[in-house]
Amino acid sequence: MSKRGLLLCFIICSLLLGFAACSSDDSSPQKKPETEGPGEEGPGEEPVKEGTFNYKTFKDVKVGFGEGLSQSEEGTFTFPADIEKVQTIKMYVQNPCVNNECDEWDRFANIYVKNKQTNEWYEIGRFITPYWVGSEKLERGWEFDVTDFKSLLTGDTEIKIYTETWLAKGRVYSVDFDFIYGETAYKYSAVTPLYQYNQSSIDGVPYGTAETTDLARKITLPANTEMAYFRTTISGWGHATPFDVDENKERRGCAEWCFRTHHIQLDGADAFEHYMGPIGCANNPINNQAPGNWKPDRAGWCPGMVVPPYINNLTGDLKNKTLNFNYKLEPWTANNPENKAFYAISTFVVVHSNTPIVAPIVN
Repeated sequence: MSKRGLLLCFIICSLLLGFAACSSDDSSPQKKPETEGPGEEGPGEEPVKEGTFNYKTFKDVKVGFGEGLSQSEEGTFTFPADIEKVQTIKMYVQNPCVNNECDEWDRFANIYVKNKQTNEWYEIGRFITPYWVGSEKLERGWEFDVTDFKSLLTGDTEIKIYTETWLAKGRVYSVDFDFIYGETAYKYSAVTPLYQYNQSSIDGVPYGTAETTDLARKITLPANTEMAYFRTTISGWGHATPFDVDENKERRGCAEWCFRTHHIQLDGADAFEHYMGPIGCANNPINNQAPGNWKPDRAGWCPGMVVPPYINNLTGDLKNKTLNFNYKLEPWTANNPENKAFYAISTFVVVHSNTPIVAPIVN
């Protein structure tokens, strides 16, 4: 720039900015004015974070049985600290099976996050592995909405992935998370498990036998609760008799194949129902599971698909509310004690507020 140009720049800058520094380099960064307006941060405030931020966790970890392998893998990963600004958290699980060199059976699998205060593992997602193949047909693998657990997915966090495999071929996984920033109805949330019978398919609640599991709980919600709901994940396992017979005269054993309706009871009355019926196995986008038996509908799950959680919203004034909760399975009696049926089930109570909130108390 010429001397005349520099002089002109200096005069203009002096008049407009009170003798602030003026640069003749057009590529120099411009300082944002320290004024507050729509979409702008005020003096000393951090810029508003928007958009999606991706966090990698497990990368090509193998779980298996035998040959020094374990059915689960654990790791510690760092997530963002400004969790109250996060609108949604999505988790993606990739499970490549190169040349069909993986456990070829449909196996129970899930992901956990550890509560830093209690050291208890919380199930944040459940899926069933496909026959013979992996998740390659899904661009990012299986997708889970894990926003309900965002109070735990912050800072240095322990994550665990498990698969009920009994072969050394096992399964290989990569897991990543999308933290999506944006406006939220409630800034703060907390979550508490009512019970977790979800360590494997056969560690679930027995069905159709004299053996019973007490699923009754007393729940006390925090004083500043503005929204609350139950999150239940349940899948049926086993081939116990007597068989149900469907319209096609197919015999359906319990609890993998029999369709049942269960209820959440509040204060002794049925409040919500969970129909353990078809979720569309034949429409699975992982449709290359031959020679596996992947198309017939199971009780609330399919080979190669996410087990979808049931969400049941509470209504009314929830502040300091006490709830007498129970989960009731549909009555049914097995006629062969050697052929057992189970429901792998976990239920959480999730609370939200626009002021910092503690987790519900469950007894």
